[in-house]
Amino acid sequence: MATLGMNSKRWLQSFLFISIIGSLIVAALLVLMISILYPSLPSLEALTDYHPKLPLRIYDAESNLIGEFGQERRAFVPIEQTPKVMKDAILAIEDRRFYQHNGIDTTGILRAIRNNMTGRGHEGASTITMQVAKNFFSSPTTPRNMWTKIKEALLAIKIENAISKDKILELYLNQIYLGERAYGFAAASRTYFDKDLRQLNLAEAALLAGLPKAPSKYDPYIHPDFAIRRQHEVLRDMRRYNMISQHEFDEAMQAPLKFQSSKRMVPALGAEYVAEIVRTSLYKRYGEKVYSSGFKVYTTIHKQHQEAANAAVIQGIINFELRHGFRGAEKVIPLPSGKMKASEARELLRDFVTYNQFVPALVTKVEPNLLTLVTQRGTVLKLQDKAILLVKNHMPPAKRTPLTLTAGSVIRVYQQNDNWMVVQLPEVESGFIALNPETGQVNALIGGFSFQRNKYNHVTQGRRQPGSSFKPFIYSAALEKGYSPASVFEDAPISFASTETGSNSNWEPRNYDEKYAGPMRLREALAQSKNTISIRLMNAIGARYAQNYLRKFGFNPKDHPPYLSTALGAGSTTSWQLAAAYATFANSGYQVHPYLIEKITDSRDKVVMAVQPGKHISQERVIDQRNAFIMTSMLQDVVRDGTARAALSLRRPDIAGKTGTTNDQFDAWFAGYHPKEVAIAWVGYDNPRNLGRGETGGRAALPIWIKYMQATLKGVPIYQYKVPEGILQLKVDAYTGAQIDEDDQGIYEYFYEEHLPQSQPENLPGLFDPESEQAPEQDEPSFLERLIGEHSGGDEDRKVPVNPAAKLLSPN
Repeated sequence: MATLGMNSKRWLQSFLFISIIGSLIVAALLVLMISILYPSLPSLEALTDYHPKLPLRIYDAESNLIGEFGQERRAFVPIEQTPKVMKDAILAIEDRRFYQHNGIDTTGILRAIRNNMTGRGHEGASTITMQVAKNFFSSPTTPRNMWTKIKEALLAIKIENAISKDKILELYLNQIYLGERAYGFAAASRTYFDKDLRQLNLAEAALLAGLPKAPSKYDPYIHPDFAIRRQHEVLRDMRRYNMISQHEFDEAMQAPLKFQSSKRMVPALGAEYVAEIVRTSLYKRYGEKVYSSGFKVYTTIHKQHQEAANAAVIQGIINFELRHGFRGAEKVIPLPSGKMKASEARELLRDFVTYNQFVPALVTKVEPNLLTLVTQRGTVLKLQDKAILLVKNHMPPAKRTPLTLTAGSVIRVYQQNDNWMVVQLPEVESGFIALNPETGQVNALIGGFSFQRNKYNHVTQGRRQPGSSFKPFIYSAALEKGYSPASVFEDAPISFASTETGSNSNWEPRNYDEKYAGPMRLREALAQSKNTISIRLMNAIGARYAQNYLRKFGFNPKDHPPYLSTALGAGSTTSWQLAAAYATFANSGYQVHPYLIEKITDSRDKVVMAVQPGKHISQERVIDQRNAFIMTSMLQDVVRDGTARAALSLRRPDIAGKTGTTNDQFDAWFAGYHPKEVAIAWVGYDNPRNLGRGETGGRAALPIWIKYMQATLKGVPIYQYKVPEGILQLKVDAYTGAQIDEDDQGIYEYFYEEHLPQSQPENLPGLFDPESEQAPEQDEPSFLERLIGEHSGGDEDRKVPVNPAAKLLSPN
């Protein structure tokens, strides 16, 4: 027995000796390893001089996000701007002893070992500092072994010795990956909830705090059950460590979570074309680095105006498609037998893309005046009456045709307020721009029906013939030549033989309605958009003079050759240029240079570039203030009693504008303004073709302009125009335009004080008889030369391109 006790004692002594020696060896090896590894640890410059790869972000004037460009979604937020509820949620679940340990939490390690061995939970021992070390200095391909863990632990100690706790937490908050391409909690807040970090409630903060452990596993879009379970775990830890009260805990556990769609790239502002303009502009200046620059670009776009423009364009396109009829289902899918579940319909529609709120829908049942559908979002709809107007003629009891709707047909629906309606993806396109004529700021811009479907910007890139919307600039030029709104020209047919035009066919410019009124004052002629009078007026003032005069409005003369057909808008322009030109009328004669970017800041909100007030308006007037006033009064008559009478529905006497329809009705325009806003609406096909019978500017484009102005001018006081000095209002004969006595029956008209009307009617300009034409001004082509595009001057012949007679325009 004594021998047994002695053996036990010797064994214990031997075990202790071996343990001590082993511990000393391990300690020595550890010290040796640390002495070797510590000096080789990477520099902390990436942390002390932290510059995250922040994406380029583009905002509207009210700081609403409209575009984001970069491989990673990031948003840097300083620690002092991070809400306490967010920091508490992260510390509770990730590292509650963060402010007590030195980078390695030995207490936490022992607790994790105990809990994992006893089955009380699966707990990690990695601290926030160790996670920062991992995020900054380990790549995704780095093997996760003991060696890596030791290096990260040593690096955590080095970080703690070099950087403050708050700075470490700030790095963690902004660098950690949280799924859906979102890096950092500020970006995740936008990605999942479409909220600023400071707007998060407790329940939302807890959900985000649970993501770092496994972003893909706890992604609320993919695994909502796992995400909620993890959120509850965060809330329980916050309650356990007295970070929240019992009442706050109970409330957060029951709070509903409303996620934004993970597929939505930007808010439903419809400003993708604006974002693309800004992106390309900055890319040209900064190259690829702009996508990681963290620049914040604040545009001039106003949310209310942009939404109104988007709604107006959509409605205009819907109405156009209704007038032209249903073209058939996009696809017919064979349906399984039996009642279909909404989830099954969603699966069948998975490959269809929603374009600008035109949602794919599957027809499940067709009955007389009743259509049952399931949308791609799983919503079951039962539509009838006006909601199915587009397809009503292709449903029972109508005769069956290849366009007839059947169960399995894939069509489109659109929600307007609370009401759904059947629509179809349009073939026609539209562009819209609105700007402030006093500053040049672009308030709204819609480059097309859907940027996702067609990235071509019809406002800035689309060069089209402006049609009769161009006539006001020719009339403006005539005012400077001594003509007035009371000047009378003959409205009568004109015909030119091919030998005169130099083309293969005769040129017979006509009025749109092919009606001719004889002698007519210019004010009436512009209101009724008389083509023949515009040509006569162009001839009277000189085509070369008119071409040079167009510079005042910002037009390039090369785009508008010195031909008579230019009076009918046979040149080319963009909606952007046309808006700038009309703004010259709207702001009393100053030239306007539209702009989109108000300022650019870096990731720390330091201003990199800002627009100087007044920079985009000319220093001096480019046209006489009197000219702008008289032209506005004439364009008001286009609304009051001309081709834009539909705009009277706005009940505003202070609006002015001009319709425009090009030859063969390829393009439909309306260009109009209020003293505070200029707006241009265009409708046409990408590959120019006839828009259809009756699709004039007044029918296709004007309703878009009206709907926009209804929203943006609501509550704006009626503007009272003041007559500038140097203008006289005199009474004239309504037929001859000659001045008459106050007691005589007639109308009042505006005149330059130096260009007063005659008391007797003057002879009307000749009907283009070249022999009786007055000698042209020096260097001014004669009538025939203007017509055929040839001009000889000096000692050598000069030639300009043949007159595009085949492209002559309709009036409206």
